[in-house]
Amino acid sequence: MAGRPAPRRSPQYAWLITNPLAFFALLVVVAYWVKEPGWFHSWLGGLIAFVFLTIANFSVFTVVVHRQGVTVVVTEIPLVLSLFFLPPVMVILVSALATMAVLLYQRLDPIKLCFNVAKAAAATSAAVLVIEVLPPITDAGPGTWGTLFAAVLASAVLSLLALGGVISILQGRRSAQETLSTGTAMLITTAANTVVGLIFLIVLNASPWAAVLLAALIAALFVVLRSFAEFFRQHRTLADVYELTLAVRERGAGDGLEDVLLDRVRGLMRSEYATLWLPAQGRHPEVLLTARVDDAGLLDISPTPAEVRDRAIATQHAVGVGDRFGESEDLRLLAREAGLKDLLIVPLRSGQVTIGTLEVVNRLGSQLTYRAADVRVMETVAAHVAVAVENSRLVDRLRYDAYHDRLTSLPNRRRLTDALAESVKVRAPGEVVAVLAFDVDGLRDVNESMGHAAGDKLLTEVAKRLLAIAGPGSLVGRIGGDEFVVTMRSESTEATVQLATQMREQLRGPMVVGTLTLDVDTAVGVAVQPDHGDDPEALLRRAELAANAAKLVPYGVQLFHPALESRAVRRLGLAGELRKALEDGELEVYFQPKVTIGDRHLVGVECLARWNHPAHGEVAPEDFIAVAEHTGQLSRLTEVVLTEGLRRCRQWQDADRPLAIAVNLSARTLLDPRFPNSVHELLKHHHVAAEQVTFEISEPGMLGDIERTLPVLYQLRDLGVRLSVDDFGTGASSLSYLRQLPVHEVKIDDSFVQGMATDSGDLAIVRAVISLAREFRLTVVAEGVESELTLDLLEEMGCEIGQGYLFSRPLPYERLEAWFSAQTEPESTPTGEVRRLRAVI
Repeated sequence: MAGRPAPRRSPQYAWLITNPLAFFALLVVVAYWVKEPGWFHSWLGGLIAFVFLTIANFSVFTVVVHRQGVTVVVTEIPLVLSLFFLPPVMVILVSALATMAVLLYQRLDPIKLCFNVAKAAAATSAAVLVIEVLPPITDAGPGTWGTLFAAVLASAVLSLLALGGVISILQGRRSAQETLSTGTAMLITTAANTVVGLIFLIVLNASPWAAVLLAALIAALFVVLRSFAEFFRQHRTLADVYELTLAVRERGAGDGLEDVLLDRVRGLMRSEYATLWLPAQGRHPEVLLTARVDDAGLLDISPTPAEVRDRAIATQHAVGVGDRFGESEDLRLLAREAGLKDLLIVPLRSGQVTIGTLEVVNRLGSQLTYRAADVRVMETVAAHVAVAVENSRLVDRLRYDAYHDRLTSLPNRRRLTDALAESVKVRAPGEVVAVLAFDVDGLRDVNESMGHAAGDKLLTEVAKRLLAIAGPGSLVGRIGGDEFVVTMRSESTEATVQLATQMREQLRGPMVVGTLTLDVDTAVGVAVQPDHGDDPEALLRRAELAANAAKLVPYGVQLFHPALESRAVRRLGLAGELRKALEDGELEVYFQPKVTIGDRHLVGVECLARWNHPAHGEVAPEDFIAVAEHTGQLSRLTEVVLTEGLRRCRQWQDADRPLAIAVNLSARTLLDPRFPNSVHELLKHHHVAAEQVTFEISEPGMLGDIERTLPVLYQLRDLGVRLSVDDFGTGASSLSYLRQLPVHEVKIDDSFVQGMATDSGDLAIVRAVISLAREFRLTVVAEGVESELTLDLLEEMGCEIGQGYLFSRPLPYERLEAWFSAQTEPESTPTGEVRRLRAVI
């Protein structure tokens, strides 16, 4: 943003100072011409004075103040001699002509030329008038010293005031004050030069031949002063570069790099303009900022011709345009057409790549221009600036990565937490801040079947779709592998749940991943503030808990309720205690009878784990089974249940009432290739026939990774054990995989069996499953039998085995033995004696 520039006026206003100065000098010349009409007879002395004054004017030390160069010269030495030896008119004319000769050589514009000539003539006239009013000069004694010293000092004061006046008119009072602030140093220099001039006067007055020695001394002094001035300039430049690099290093990794850089570069190079150009790169937009002398802020323009910048970028080397750079003669015309005197452009490089340019335009001071040494200074500064820019972008990238997901570029958990923290601070009455957690189903299948690249593409597509369907005031982020979050403001909790349902349906459309088109499903958890808390972390966590619970509900959307969190906390606390319970035998195995539906024969039992915690009481099986899966204790839990079932099976067989046992297996257990060998060893140890054991595998779990579970299933079948598909009908691909699986029976899920007496849809599903099982010659087991009507319907459809509360709840071994005695009686059959239910109550 550009600051307000200092007020400027046209250079024509300089005539307000030039004209009075010229008129004053003219009056003095006329007055002394009349007084001394033969002044021109001293033409030889005037010619010598002209030569020395011209040489003195070329020996310039410049102090730059804004746009103007304040020059400090040694003209006082020849001026002192001229005032002593020459007539006043000759001194005034020689001073004006010497100044004009130098300025014509420097090709100064006419307005500045006239001002400087008038200033020189007026200043010399003031010196002449001071000599006029003081005691007359008779010799080279002390009185003469005072008179000449006062005359030269008056000349310097008038020059300083004239310069301050013209700058005040053209650039304002502030610039004039800065110019006049250099007056003390100038007057000191004037005094020193005057003293040297008086010494020269004394020597010449003593012997004219001393001029030869003085000339040699002057030449030596000139060389020494030039060397000292160059040394001082280099020292000052080095100090300025050091200060600039310190400032860039301090501000390079933060905001405001351009502010601290450009103004210092402009001051270091004493230029009218300093520009930083950085092309657009990735997330970073183009930067084009310029500091201009007298402007408080930065401009978003650049005076540099595009062709010159392109040359620097193409060659990757500094390009200088001006009188000192002959190799860029073809670019000088472009600079002049743009109104530029000279310029330097240095590319900013990071390794072998050009990331921008640093440019300075128009060296201040009409007689000054850029040199080869300035190129080296700019290259040094550019190297530091390039590092600062790269560091700044690196810090910005690290900051961006800290708050965004690398794959989808969405805000991550940290960014969402910060945004939620701000959102909950300001909330309108009746408004809620909603957090919607989307859990993408099937990502693992895509990763394992098509590779992680396909999975990443799926996640990217989900992110794009969520961004498209989320409202304009929503924030979409990714907080985990397959978890996305949408935060928004909503009218109410009910409106949020309705919106979550709509977004889930819109997200369910087909997505193209590689050559496949997938139907991706999601589970959505909803948490709102203030109903579910004000803490951002708690809101996110509760939305995730609700999303996990949403996987188990048909419509896939779950509003958070405290029971979800208490269960999660409870499971976390059970993780360490489960291992101890398994080691100490605290888990019990319950048995639920399985009965043939046609003749009510007891054919087996299902073995079910139960845990009565000493502090928490009875722990739900789904809770400790989930803990076992996540803590790697599932295989140990399965071993405990199978071992207890085989032990009881051996006891029943020894008591002449053989019963088969059924044990549930997790899909994760089927991924262990050692499991079939463990089963074989346990069967041998307990002397139980393999056909007396049935493993029930949940259909959704088995179908989720069927290619890896099939080898273990075939090994178990080869052992002779029976395999059953549990929860049949709840999977997505039952019919397509049923022929492929080496199973002996299907077990209809209790959700269909319990509803078949009142729901025609459930009845149709059960009937279809039984018909399908007959086609594949599979045994059908119905779980969840709880009424006589359900039992009659199953018998009518030809279902073979039933299991449910109508027969018995799961019972511990001692109560099961009592149930045998109370509810069953022996019955002889062609295959041997079996137990038959007396009655179903």
